[in-house]
Formats: sequence, structure tokens, C-alpha cells
Amino acid sequence: MSQWSKNNDVLGTTNRGNAIESGLCTLCRADCKGKCETWLSSLRGRQVLYPRDFGLVTAGSGNTSHVGVSYNSLRIQGSNYGAIGGGEKAACGDCLFTDVSLETTFGAEEKTTCRVPFMTGALGSTFIAAKYWDSFAVGGALVGIPIVVGENVVGVDRKSQLENGRISSAPELERRIDTYLRYQDGYGAIIVQLNVEDTRNGVAEYIAEKYGDKVIIELKWGQGAKNIGGEIEVKSLEYAKFLKERGYLVDPDPERPEVQEAFKTGAIHSFARHSRLGYTNLHSYDQVHENFMQAIAYLRKLGFKRITLKTGSYGMEALAMAIKFATEAKLDLLTMDGSGGGTGMSPWNMMESWGVPSILLHSKAHEYASILAANGHKVVDMSFAGGFAKCSNIFKALALGAPYTKMICMGRAMMIPGFLGSNIEGVLRPERREKVCGNWDSLPATVSELGTTAEEIFAGYHDVEKKVGKDEMKNIPYGAIAICTLVDKLSAGLQQLLAGARKFSINDIRREDIASANRETERETKIPFITDIQDETAKRILNS
Repeated sequence: MSQWSKNNDVLGTTNRGNAIESGLCTLCRADCKGKCETWLSSLRGRQVLYPRDFGLVTAGSGNTSHVGVSYNSLRIQGSNYGAIGGGEKAACGDCLFTDVSLETTFGAEEKTTCRVPFMTGALGSTFIAAKYWDSFAVGGALVGIPIVVGENVVGVDRKSQLENGRISSAPELERRIDTYLRYQDGYGAIIVQLNVEDTRNGVAEYIAEKYGDKVIIELKWGQGAKNIGGEIEVKSLEYAKFLKERGYLVDPDPERPEVQEAFKTGAIHSFARHSRLGYTNLHSYDQVHENFMQAIAYLRKLGFKRITLKTGSYGMEALAMAIKFATEAKLDLLTMDGSGGGTGMSPWNMMESWGVPSILLHSKAHEYASILAANGHKVVDMSFAGGFAKCSNIFKALALGAPYTKMICMGRAMMIPGFLGSNIEGVLRPERREKVCGNWDSLPATVSELGTTAEEIFAGYHDVEKKVGKDEMKNIPYGAIAICTLVDKLSAGLQQLLAGARKFSINDIRREDIASANRETERETKIPFITDIQDETAKRILNS
């Protein structure tokens, strides 16, 4: 049973299923009719920052107790005077929260600039990622955030071609990259992830030749949802055979006669495609280090100027290795994904019980990064992932990892507006229902009460129209408009929290801007308990 509240009467939101720490449902459906906080924010934007029915209500926080160790057990500090940054407005006492700059950069030698410190999780070979890619990519490009093409996209593409064991044609990968690049305006980046199969298929060589330094390449060690590599479910016998021919493990084996017979009779309905585990032929720190550095050297030889690493919620040794190797290799970003986030197909018991929970993983990441910094190293820029959807927890994560953490990686939270916008577009533009993968025949009451046209429903519609122009607006997926609307809400909320801490640039956020709400959280995060912070200063004031 979830310990998080399923309903929020103040915002007028409710979860369809059990709520988790991020405020999302445990199981998030593409056809959901609402209305969790992220779902509603994808339509109404920054309006959802405030209690509903202003003028008729008063509202008070019910968050009075903090039990256990989680991001919800950290509190955000505020200040009643002063300002860090803010320029002339701060000097004359005329600052507003909208003066806070959320622009950030990451990178070792060649910087990547982002309008806001968000990025998507890896959207790979799951069918969800392929179906809604236009919404994800166009939305990400318009708001100026990086988007990650996940593992196995080339390998599972029936239209891709291999010659002599190497990719010679990859239409699905090209579609994903080109869609993002079409709307990119100098902010954000397209990142393509490599796993074992991608490396063997020559995906890096293909990208280097076709796109050069327009693409960031990412090595993958793992994710927070599972520790056995990527998986997808396949419901076609012929497709299952194709994937086995491509070199994947397919379970059960689609080439066995008894399996084929079971599929025909309906005893078996689907197959699972699995990726290989990485580094299974290595057995020591030195071997892993040597292999990793050789891989980076090879990618640089291919011409990649920007390289990143994604790792999962392994133990402390793997975490230290990731930070040390990424720092030594001068990588541009290291994304660390805590348990138990996930956007695709992961064994449920594994997702529930394996790995290091996000706040613990991220706390140790800061500790280990600080050790390297104390030894004179320029620590790799970091991104935290693993169950983020609320601007408050985004603030806390940036503060917890400061000054090393530059980005917050969000998986499901960035996918929800893509689903929702596509469903609305399928109703309002029925001729595009199949293309956008709309799941509704009519607007549910949760949407129609807001309006019956895109202009009425999406608070961010006209902002997008101003950016792309009225003529181009017809080509913008509604899912992309929903992403822009959600990001605007998250950005405004983050600006408000930063302004309350008297920080007028995202780069000025520090660990001193958060406090632990219980002693257990203090012990694990090394963030002081809330009433201990400034207690000595307070007593000096009283005794002065």
C-alpha cells in the first residue's frame, strides 16, 4: 500500500491508481483520463501551482509529519533578506520570482546550454517511445531541453539494414534525431544511447558519419528500474523470430516448434526480448577501468566531442567507479538513476526490491564527488534521475547534489503530457488519430470542463504559437504543446522556490538551501536537521 496521498483536494487532483513519492501513479497509462497533478499541469500549466477556487477557499498544508528517508523528508529553506544574483533589481529591492534564471550548462570542454535544468529519460525500443516520439522530441526541442534516444532503437527496427554485421540504414533512428533537430534552436541536445547490441551493430559509427557533432553519444551501464538490460514485449511470432535473428535473446525461443504451436493455440500470447548484460567478461576494477577508457578513446577517435554516461542504482563501488571514470575521461554528463523508476518493461519484483533508492544514491554521489574535488579533480557534471515530477523535489535534488548536479532527468513525468496531448488531438483532429496514437473517441469530462478547442484546453498554446508562428502551428503535435505547458509550470514553481531562497540563478543553488525534516534523513543525507540550522546564529542574536 502506498504511503502517499491519492487525492489532493487543494489542487483538485486525484490519482487513478496508488500514488508514489513523485505524485505519479504506480502504473501510468497512456489512455488515462486524469487527473494526477502532472496530468492536469500538462493542460493548465502554472495555474496548478496554486489552490483551486481562489476567493472561495482557504488552504493549509497537511504535510506536518515526515517519516522515513525520501525526497519528501527534505524541506526547502527560505531567507527573509538579501539576494544572491538579481543584479540591479536586487540592489533597489525590486526583485520578482520571474527574474530567476533557470538557464544551465553542462559539459567538460564543449558546453551544452539548456533553458531549464530538465532532461528526458532514455526513450528507447519500447513501443510507447516510438509511438509518441514526435510529441516528446518536438516538445523537448521547443522548451530547450535534452532528449535521450534510448538503447536498441536500431536493433529492433525492421526497416534497418545491416551489412557485414554493421548498420547501413537506420530509418527509425534517423526519424528520431531529425524530428528533434528540426525544432532545436541552440538549446538542449539530442543524446543517443549505446548498449552492448548497439555497439556490436556499429550504431556509433553510423551516427558519427551521418550527424557528426550534432549528436551526443551516451554509454549505458544501467538504469534504476532493473539490472538485467533492456526488455520489450513482442506479440508477433514473426517479429520475435526477426529479433532473434538480430542477435537478441527472445524468451520463449520463437524457433522451437512447441513454442510456435503454443503461440498458435493461444497458450502463449507474447515473447520477451532481452539485451545482453554488460561487462560480464570482466572481473576486476582494473579490467573495467581499462575497458571503459578504451571505449571512450574509440568514440573520440570517431569524432564525438561530447560523450555522456548513464548508470543505474548499483551499489557504492559502481557509483564510485562511474563518478571517477567519468571525471577522468572528461565526460560531459553522468546521469545516475535511482530505484525504482522505469518507463518501459521491467520485472515488477525487481523494480520493487533491487538497488539503491534515489535519495540514498544521490546523497552518496555528492559525497564521492566531493572527495574527488578535494583531491584536485574537476568533477564531471551530474544529472539525478529516479522518480522526479514535482518542482519541489527538483529543487531538493539540485540542492542535494550541488554544485555538481546540473540537470534533473525525468522519465514518466515527461511522457505523460505526450500521451495526454495525443489523446486530445485524436479527438479534435480525428484525421490524425492514428498518426498521433490517440486513445479516445471523445473528450472526457476532466478535459471538456476546461474547454473544447486546443486554444482553450492548453494554457501554453499561444506561447507555442508565438514561438513557431501560426503557419507552423498546424505541424506541432498537441503532445508537444502539453510538454511545453508542463515545463512552464515546473519552471515557474522552481523559480518561486529559488526566489524564496533568495537565489536568482539556478547555478547558485546549494546544499544549505535544504534541511532534513527528521534525524534519519539527516544521518543518511548529511543535510542538517531543520532546527539545528542557524540555531547558533539565532542564539547570538538573542544574546547580543
